[in-house]
Amino acid sequence: MKFVCEQSDLTSNLSLVSRAVPSRPTHAILSNVLLNANEEAQRLEIVAFNLSLGLKTSISSRVEEAGSITLPAKLLGDIISRLPSGEITLNDSKGERVTLTCQSGSYQMQGLNSEEFPELPQAEKAKAIELSAEALLEGLRGSLFAASNDESKQVLVGIHLTVRSESIEFAATDGHRLAVVETINEKKIDTEELQVTVPAKALRELERTIASVQTEKDQPLMVKAYLEPEQVVFELGDRRLTSRTLEGRYPDYRLLIPESFKLLVSVQRRELIGALERIAILANQKSRESDLGIAHK
Repeated sequence: MKFVCEQSDLTSNLSLVSRAVPSRPTHAILSNVLLNANEEAQRLEIVAFNLSLGLKTSISSRVEEAGSITLPAKLLGDIISRLPSGEITLNDSKGERVTLTCQSGSYQMQGLNSEEFPELPQAEKAKAIELSAEALLEGLRGSLFAASNDESKQVLVGIHLTVRSESIEFAATDGHRLAVVETINEKKIDTEELQVTVPAKALRELERTIASVQTEKDQPLMVKAYLEPEQVVFELGDRRLTSRTLEGRYPDYRLLIPESFKLLVSVQRRELIGALERIAILANQKSRESDLGIAHK
C-alpha cells in the first residue's frame, strides 16, 4: 500500500474518527484506526470502531498502490498533527511496518493486519430515510444535555427518537430533568412511525459531524438514516456513523408533561442565561440550587 495525501486533511479526519477509539480496548486492534487506500476511487478511507460506536470517513488521496492496514490511533494522530503542512506519503512495503514520509523527515511505526479489524455493522433491513441536518442539530442540541451520564441507568443514557412522516421527536431524561424537542420534516418521510433509543455518546458524535460539515458547505444538508431495533446508521456525504441501540423500554415521558399550565412566562433567552450564570457563582457548590421568583411589575 502506498498513498500521498495532505497533512491537514489527514489530521482533521483522524481527529474525527479517533473519538470512536476506546480508552480501554478489549482487543488490541480496537485501539487502532483502519486505513484503506482505494486506487480506483483515489480516496483513503479512515475507520474507527469500539464494537458499539463506529465512525468512517474518507479523503482525497493519490493512491499509488491499493491496500489496507491498521495503525495505533493515538500514535498516528500525535505524529500527523505535529508534521508541517504539505504532502505526506505512507508506505507499508515492509509488511506491517509503515514508513511515513514528509518534507521534514520520515517515521516508522508498527501496524496490525487489517483482516483482524471488525467490520462496521450494516443496517441491511432498514429503509433509508432522509432527514434535514438542520432539524437533527436542533433536536440534538435541545435534548442531549438532559441525558444521564450514569451507565447504570440503562436507557436513560440515551436519546429516544420517534420518527414520523411529518416530524422527529427527541426525548431525554436523567430522572431529574426532561427535555422533549419536536422538529418538523421539510418534506414528508415515507415511513411508518419508528422508535429507537440511541446512546447520547453516539449522537454527540453525530452532532459534531453535522456541525463540522456545515462549516464546509453553505447549502442545506440532508442526512441518510437507517434505523433498526438493534442498530442505527447515519450517513452524511462520505462520513458514516454506526451505533448500537439501547435495549429496554424507554419511560413514558408524556405522562410527566402537564396538559395545561396556569402560568406562561416569556423571557429573553440571553438575559435569563446571564442572570443564572451570575447567581450560580454564589450558589451552594454541592446542590447548585438557585431560587427563581416570578412577579408582575
